[in-house]
This record gives sequence, structure tokens and C-alpha cells, in this order.
Amino acid sequence: MKLSDFMVSEAIVPQLQSTSRDDAVRELVEALAHAGKVATKQVDEIVQKIIERETQGSTGIGKGIAVPHIKHPSTTEIVGTIGCSRNGIEFNSLDKAPVYSVLLLLSPPNDPDRHLEAMESLFAHLQRDRFRKFLRQSESTEAIIDLIQEADEAQQESGL
Repeated sequence: MKLSDFMVSEAIVPQLQSTSRDDAVRELVEALAHAGKVATKQVDEIVQKIIERETQGSTGIGKGIAVPHIKHPSTTEIVGTIGCSRNGIEFNSLDKAPVYSVLLLLSPPNDPDRHLEAMESLFAHLQRDRFRKFLRQSESTEAIIDLIQEADEAQQESGL
């Protein structure tokens, strides 16, 4: 599965205004709502479920990255977005370092296989230093979209 299969370019936030984990999650879910991928009336519930998920175990995986994700009945397709923070956000990450790149994923509960495929795709790219570095340095939606396209092309070329 390619990143472009589920990343919603209209919901990318290249410069998050939020300074806290909860506010960053809300900002990204609202961006998905503004892009028409999440019903506005569902935003509060989705944010609440993601925060509940975070209290069970942080999705701050280290190296400046967090991947908050849930399965939620209000979504009929896998959708994701990316937010970048210039100053870093406390996310209770495994390495205790601030998070600079937040990749949020929402999936329908009745499609666990595709949810896993999307997570595998994300983590495959996030393991690459170059991808993380360029994501953190991206200052515009266009730069992030270009990075996603380059990552998809590299994935296709390597046969992953």
C-alpha cells in the first residue's frame, strides 16, 4: 500500500499551531474534517478516542515521530494526514524526546487487514532516516506531498 493511497493531501498541516499532544490531535482531526474525510459532528468523539488510545500507550515511537491511530466506525475508508511542529510537542515518546512529525491514521473497524497494511507502509518509510529528515524539514504542504510521492516511487522501485 502506498502512502498516497490514504494520506489526504488537503488535510496536511505543515506548521502545526498546537503545542500539546491533545491539541495537535484535534488540529489534525479537524483538518480531515475540513477536507471532507471526517464528519464535523464526529470530530470530538474521534479526538477523545485517540486521546484514550494515547493514555493506554503513547504512539510517540521516538526519533521525533508520533503515529496516533484508531479504528473508528464513522470512517468508511482509511485516511491519514501529517502535521509538522517546528518547536516539538511533548508526546510521552518512548525516547522521551519531543515529536516534530505527527502522522495520524483513521481506519474503519471492519477492515483490520488494510489498517495493518497502512501501518506497515507508514513504518517502512519512518524507518528511513532520509524520510524522517526531509519530513521534519518540510515547510509546505507541497513539500510534504512531494516527499510522499518520492517515497511511493522508491517503494515501488524496491518492490516493497
